[in-house]
Amino acid sequence: MHAKLEAQDIRLEYFQPRTNTRLLALDGVDLKIMDGEFVSIVGPSGCGKTTFLSVVDGLIAASAGRILVDGQAVTKPGPDRAVVFQDASLLPWRTVLNNVRYGLECLNVGAREAKERASHFIEMVGLCGFEHHYPYELSGGMQQRVNLARALVMDPKILLMDEPFASLDAQTRELMQEELLQIWVKAKKTVLFVTHQIDEAIYLSDRVAVFSSRPGRIKETIAVAIERPRRLAIKREPRFHAIEDRVWGLIEEDVKADRDRRNIDRSDRSF
Repeated sequence: MHAKLEAQDIRLEYFQPRTNTRLLALDGVDLKIMDGEFVSIVGPSGCGKTTFLSVVDGLIAASAGRILVDGQAVTKPGPDRAVVFQDASLLPWRTVLNNVRYGLECLNVGAREAKERASHFIEMVGLCGFEHHYPYELSGGMQQRVNLARALVMDPKILLMDEPFASLDAQTRELMQEELLQIWVKAKKTVLFVTHQIDEAIYLSDRVAVFSSRPGRIKETIAVAIERPRRLAIKREPRFHAIEDRVWGLIEEDVKADRDRRNIDRSDRSF
């Protein structure tokens, strides 16, 4: 296996005109993801997880450092990376089939080939029989499956997922996690997954990267030494809870430190 994605000393600083100050969002993020690996990022709220994903996608240019895909520097969004967002954002006037093949149409792929490729991934995400349904006729989980198929049909090297199940109810979210792993095995894609849910990150991933509070950097990367395929019941086992406690301990350190700093700031302003 070779490194499919590398983040090398990524630093991102924003200028804030209203306060005439600079905000350091990311500070020296180093991460290497191997071909076919599933890696998740967790961390305190506001630590820069989604911002980092945007840098990887090329939507935001880093202030320093570089992103490499197969050894080539990333300078802008490209077909080698596909993003699955929290909001499915399907085109309401297009059917499932037409939503999935939309990107191929934009690339002038022939109608027959586009339909065949779209149908293949619609089947992969378990939506056979719904090809001609419109988004309003689908549940939230089904809409996210369409969203995933729409990303996979472009055959990206890397799938970037930004809290794709956050808007789903708890039961649907658990089922979608299980289905995502089945799809990942079939699609053989490298995945970088951002989530607030520690158990979700552990269940899905080969490794979990724990971000520090802002400015974001990787405190530790934890290997998930649990065999695959994984059943949802694994979440109830002691070995799963042990990893969960370790990840939460790293996050809790920063959450408590931030809270203490805010309390000190408030007490200083009271005089």
